[in-house]
Formats: sequence, C-alpha cells, structure tokens
Amino acid sequence: MTQQITPELRQWIVAQAEAGHSAEAVLQSMRASGWDEDVAVQAMEDSLRDHLEARAQAQGLPPAVAVPEPDLDDEPLCLDAGDRRVAVLASLAQPRIVVFGGLLDDAECEALIAAARPRLSRSLTVAMASDGEEVNEDRTSEGMFFTRAESPLVARIEARIARLLRWPQENGEGLQVLCYRPGAEYKPHHDYFDPQQPGTPTILRRGGQRVATLVIYLGEPDKGGATVFPELQLAVAPRRGNAVFFSYERPHPSTRTLHGGAPVLAGEKWIATKWLREREFV
Repeated sequence: MTQQITPELRQWIVAQAEAGHSAEAVLQSMRASGWDEDVAVQAMEDSLRDHLEARAQAQGLPPAVAVPEPDLDDEPLCLDAGDRRVAVLASLAQPRIVVFGGLLDDAECEALIAAARPRLSRSLTVAMASDGEEVNEDRTSEGMFFTRAESPLVARIEARIARLLRWPQENGEGLQVLCYRPGAEYKPHHDYFDPQQPGTPTILRRGGQRVATLVIYLGEPDKGGATVFPELQLAVAPRRGNAVFFSYERPHPSTRTLHGGAPVLAGEKWIATKWLREREFV
C-alpha cells in the first residue's frame, strides 16, 4: 500500500522539530508507527524545507530556487566527472561549499593560461545600475572570457563541470580566466545579482540569477591568494588543478556566501571562474 504524506503529518513533523527533537528521533518515531523509512525521510525533508522557506519569505527574503548539487549523499571520496574521477577534499552543508581535488590536470591548466594570456585586460565587474561593465577598485586582477565551447579544451572542461555539479552545460556563463599579480586581490563580495539594483531585471533576462560559483585554480602563487569566506572564517588554498564550489539558493546575504580573493603576496595566481545560472545563459 502506498503511504500518503498528509498535511497533518507535515504539521506534526514541523512541531517535533520546533520542540527540539532530533531528526533521528523523529525518524525513529515514524518507523515505530509503521512508516516506511524512505517515505519518512522524504516527508521530513519536504516538510522542513517548505516550513523554512515559508518562514524566510515571511521575513521578506527572496524565494529560494534550485541550485547545482554534486552527489555527496554517500560521502564519497571521489565523484565521476565523465572523463575522470575528481576527489572530494572537503565539504560544508550550510552553506554548501565543496573543495575538489584534481578537477584539471597540469597540462589543462597550462593550456588555459596560454590561451588566455594574450587576451588579458583589467578585470571589470557588472555595473548593476546600467547592465554594463565597469572598473571596480575592489577587484585588481586581469582577466578574459572564453565563449562557451570556444575550443575543444574549453568544451571538455565545461562538460566535466556539468557532470560533476549535475547542472545543464548551457546554464553556465562563459569560462573566465583571471590573473592576480603581487598585490592584486578581490575584496569580499557576493556573486548573485542584487534584486534592488535597477540593472538587475535586464541582466536576469539572459538566464536568470546566478545560483553557484566554481573557482578553479590554474596556477599557484608563491604566497597568499586564498579564496576566503570571512563570515565562516574559512580560507581555501589555491592549489593547481583543485577547485572550490559554492551555491546560493537566494540572492540574499543570508546564504553566507560572502567571499573574496585574498591579496597575492608573491608570485602569480591564475584561476578560472565558472558562474552558473538558473536557466540557459544566452
């Protein structure tokens, strides 16, 4: 017999959570009452997610949307990225942050740098008031964009990212390569587009909000240059071929995805950044 998840059951689950009972205790109680474990787990996840979302919107937060999510359910050491296995070095659930090892090999890193180097110019940021681009004193790197699938190398990397993060390849912006020389940095910021800015509606027509970021390290500085999350007191070292992924389900600081690139103190840091949108990016 199929077990139905009723409104009364959802209310009971929320009440247990608000009373301070652990998820394991609630699940154990449901199993003792005859609920199939898979149905019980699904009911708990759906009920609590919907409850938290309703509370968030009642507080004036923007609605949450689906985000990319690597398959970490069984706490794997590696993930299948199609043409290679990628190591999972560290992960955080809230906010969702994952550090990957060996996403690119040395030859791919060198090839991306070589292709990008002649096209570098002072990095710009989105001008939210006008839907254009502008120089921002908080960002002192040099950079360039590849168009999607611009070369076999870029297409291969984009397909690998799509498989790893379980997000459509066409929902990604073009791969951006950046070079940070000594003293260069990117001060802490959010990657989503601020809904309060006048240029945001025009930007969103190209594929909706940004919902996740992947920073791939192509070249290691001699010192400095970590990716930092100041609210979490977390710093990710820029090791060649590795990457850090983070997602944000709503365009709001409550996602705790404030991040930045710490100043390079010696040498050069090269990275490739992939921003992922809600829908196809055009």
